Amino acid sequence: MRVHELAKELGVASKELLASLKEMGIDGLTASSSVPDQAVPRLRASGGKAVPEAKIKEAVEEPLPKARPSRRKEVLEPETPPAAKAMTTAVAEPEPLAPPAEVASPVEAPTVAEPTGPSLPVLKLVHGSTPQDVADKTGRSVAEVVKTLISLGEMVTASQSLSDDALGLLSAELGFEAEIVEIEDDEEPEEEIDESRLEPRAPVVTIMGHVDHGKTLLLDAIRQTDVVSQEFGGITQHIGAYQVHTNGREVTFIDTPGHEAFTAMRARGAQVTDIAVLVVAADDGVKPQTIEALDHAKAAGVPIVVAVNKIDKPEADPTRVRQQMVEQGIVPSEWGGQNEFVDVSAKARTNLDNLLETILLVADIEELKGDPVGRARGVVLEAHLDKGRGPVASVLVQRGTLDVGDTLVSGTSWAKIRAMLDENGQPVKQAGPSKPVQILGWSATPNAGDDIREVADEREARHVVQEREAKVRAAEMVTTRPPTLQELMAQAQRDEVPELNLIVKADVQGSIGALVDALAKLPQDEVRVNVIRSAAGAITESDINLALTSRAIVVGFNVRPDVQARELAEKEGVDVRLYRVIYDAIDDIRNALGGMLKPEQRETELGRAEVRALFRVPKVGLVAGSYIVQGTITRNARARVIRDGVVAYDGRIGSLRRFKDDVREVSEGFECGIGIENFNDVKEGDIIEAYEVREVAREL
Repeated sequence: MRVHELAKELGVASKELLASLKEMGIDGLTASSSVPDQAVPRLRASGGKAVPEAKIKEAVEEPLPKARPSRRKEVLEPETPPAAKAMTTAVAEPEPLAPPAEVASPVEAPTVAEPTGPSLPVLKLVHGSTPQDVADKTGRSVAEVVKTLISLGEMVTASQSLSDDALGLLSAELGFEAEIVEIEDDEEPEEEIDESRLEPRAPVVTIMGHVDHGKTLLLDAIRQTDVVSQEFGGITQHIGAYQVHTNGREVTFIDTPGHEAFTAMRARGAQVTDIAVLVVAADDGVKPQTIEALDHAKAAGVPIVVAVNKIDKPEADPTRVRQQMVEQGIVPSEWGGQNEFVDVSAKARTNLDNLLETILLVADIEELKGDPVGRARGVVLEAHLDKGRGPVASVLVQRGTLDVGDTLVSGTSWAKIRAMLDENGQPVKQAGPSKPVQILGWSATPNAGDDIREVADEREARHVVQEREAKVRAAEMVTTRPPTLQELMAQAQRDEVPELNLIVKADVQGSIGALVDALAKLPQDEVRVNVIRSAAGAITESDINLALTSRAIVVGFNVRPDVQARELAEKEGVDVRLYRVIYDAIDDIRNALGGMLKPEQRETELGRAEVRALFRVPKVGLVAGSYIVQGTITRNARARVIRDGVVAYDGRIGSLRRFKDDVREVSEGFECGIGIENFNDVKEGDIIEAYEVREVAREL
């Protein structure tokens, strides 16, 4: 049996199995090598882990791993009498002076073996690479690569996309260590930075923190603008980039949302920043999104400045905020730590100059520099589809200089820059490092968070985009392989779960990702959210047609339907929901899912009666003369006959009489005759328990 076959059988990676075999003393194997017969049953019994007994057996055959008996002897040495110790030494080891050297050998053995693993050359491969791609990068022939795959049990052709596991196994067999990378990482490397061309640049500062802690208001106070009044619901729902001029210097600010649904936006803001300003309200303290934003800043490895906002409020307690931040590992400099804390009030415009000076001081310590020469590189902060201007992307330039007329590539989109605008909508001719601009002229709306790079001309841009699209299709072909029997069975079970089909349209790409992620986090055990289309831009007639055929609800976030779409929706009765605040959309979808849940059945006990006599009535059957001991017995109610604590029958009360009169109900303390439908085996002493089942609406 080969190594990869046994690994597949045990459900472990081939690398782990090779490592286990190496610990057992069986070295020099690859994924396609045969496993020794004596090791197969032991590995099956241990689930692919190294077995100590096998290691001992290999130690007898080879002189190197003799350390295990000697270590055992060393442990027993303090407790064993001298005579017994001598006897043990004589039996186990012929040389009494060997143990110290042999004890050291197992410690040294792993250190010698460690470098051999990672010493393999790294082979960068994109998701969905083909044997042809592997052959081109390794210098092997395609036939040799396909032959290797067939020996590993993968029956593929030269142009067939491979899964990540197959690529890793193939690389190991060819003597490489596979590294699965994104499309951009597989292309030409960045040109080396010339230290002589570096110039000081403006720091990129990201404003982060919990929702409603005053981040945008603080930025408004610094810029002397009023962005907050334009935010619906009083919360920021987009990434904004602005530049501020202070003391003859520029500072680039990036404002991120604080709502819990915008985790990806906060992470994207932290990744492109030089300094993170964590805004914490002095009257509210550290909150969940504060900690999450702090984690993003720590992961990005950038300096953190804490702005304690709202100090003008009577209930403000900046000292408590500092204590809470110390618990999170952020110690103020005045307490002997390394993080600067500045008490500010955005509303009263207090200490804003001190905050800007602190930011510039931290930037000077970091010695931020950029290369304004060469091809530009940057990142897409946000992107949306404008009705009059087409796709528009907010871009932060990180290297080089952008000019109107340059050609850019981002993901599977490219642009011939038609115009560049600053945050105020004013035209910009050039954009250097740390400069945020809006770029017009894209072939399609780029994805937020994608890298951008400048290319020579439109021809090269189209060529790069076509290659990337081909790689994306190849990666999708791997994920859309034919389902297995187990997957088909799981799909059949999922099909029994009701689905709520949605078409999500939003104004910008970042909002789409935030809204779709928030919907995916809703509980979906009994009902599921199925987003069949999500895109940036207004609600169009094609969206309504798709909703009509798929019985979906159209969710619009900060967008409106056009005239044709509105008329078609009214004519066909398609439900179009429009929202301006993200948590309103999430709450409505949650309520809609709750309405699709099966109602909960709750049982309510009505009354109990004790059977004291039995009567046989012609054309009626057996009637139980009963005494109502609790509650009320109602005709046609469900009832259980309980005998000696066990339910003897569960049915319905067919008749209920007081003397000779039929009645609808009998209350506690009265006697009556009770007839149970289709049950004539009632006995004296039985308890008849009447109850009703009510359906109660459930909430998600």
